[in-house]
Amino acid sequence: MSEMLAEMTERATNPLDVLEQIVMAHEWTFERRSDGEMAAEAPGKWCNYTLFFSWAPEISAMHFSCAFDVKVPTGHRAPLFELLAMANERLWIGHFGLEVEEGVPVFRHAVLLRGAPGASAESLEDMVDIALTECERFYPAFQFVLWGGKKPGEALDAAMLDCVGEA
Repeated sequence: MSEMLAEMTERATNPLDVLEQIVMAHEWTFERRSDGEMAAEAPGKWCNYTLFFSWAPEISAMHFSCAFDVKVPTGHRAPLFELLAMANERLWIGHFGLEVEEGVPVFRHAVLLRGAPGASAESLEDMVDIALTECERFYPAFQFVLWGGKKPGEALDAAMLDCVGEA
């Protein structure tokens, strides 16, 4: 009986159960690979983003990544690493990195839930929204460095222009 109760408690506090409902509400394509992993695809203004969620109950932590649909050629990686460092200075939550094997820029964040009864739907939805917002915000800078021939600082300045109104 105690084994069943422990399993029910773990299942009830698994943030992937909540995330699955959030993803379904957005009507995004997803795959629940196991109790500990889920992948989804979210449409963006600039590209589609691959979301990956990994729950580690033994440490009560969830790792989240949001990968761009952009492949970085090996020769362009040095200026991109400089851009990633500059972009990370502007973030409050999460950080940008590069999946070296696949050459794909990615936004990452981890959430610790030790001692908490579980993650709220609002906090998980905020986590996904922040990731997508930051990816959309910095996407032009990645493009300027990769394909526009701009230096990382110039690309970041050009991408971070705050426009007023609508054209």
